[in-house]
Amino acid sequence: MDFPSVVIYIIPIIAVWTGFGFVWFTKPKNNDNIKLLLAFSGAFLLSLTFFELLPDVYNGHEPKTVALYILGGILLQVFLEFFSKGAEHGHMHVHLQENKFPTLLFLSLCIHALVEGVPIHGNDSILYGIIIHKIPIAIILSIFLINSKMKLATTLLFIGAFSLMTPLGSYISTSSWMNDHGHLLTSLAIGVFFHISTIILFESAQGHAFNLRKLVVIILGIGVAYLV
Repeated sequence: MDFPSVVIYIIPIIAVWTGFGFVWFTKPKNNDNIKLLLAFSGAFLLSLTFFELLPDVYNGHEPKTVALYILGGILLQVFLEFFSKGAEHGHMHVHLQENKFPTLLFLSLCIHALVEGVPIHGNDSILYGIIIHKIPIAIILSIFLINSKMKLATTLLFIGAFSLMTPLGSYISTSSWMNDHGHLLTSLAIGVFFHISTIILFESAQGHAFNLRKLVVIILGIGVAYLV
């Protein structure tokens, strides 16, 4: 299914606000189902990266240059997590000061969202992956922000600005400069996807226990990505 350009920009925004609305109206107490959705999204996004993005960036381009940008994307995400404390893959270890806007958390999440928007343009499968990734992340982020001491207006400003970053990345990818260099930014995004997806998938379960439900949703995510 080919989405119109305007839909490509709107759907990621809706995904973020869907996550926020879910938290606002339901006040979820049990995070187990959210963690399973997160595991599915990690498997789905990682699989789409292998199926869709990797073959494209290596096709007709210098392999070592592509590999350097992929590694650069991994390092970029590692750097961003010094400030986001793992919010991109569902962990929130940030201590907010009352009524103070979390600037570093905001900027790191925005850079992450901007980069992940680049490969969406012209690739509807990746759009599915980003949507499924964004909803559980938005839920976890919203739980954290709503339970903090921040004013509601500040929380809404945070969510609203964050929701615009991925469409902005998609818009940037339509520039004429991207005709010759788009594969490099896509390679950077691949590195980001690799990092957050593998962290989601391979983080140890509590007590290093075998989790059958998590394994099932991971296999399901891979299978669905293959069929998309």
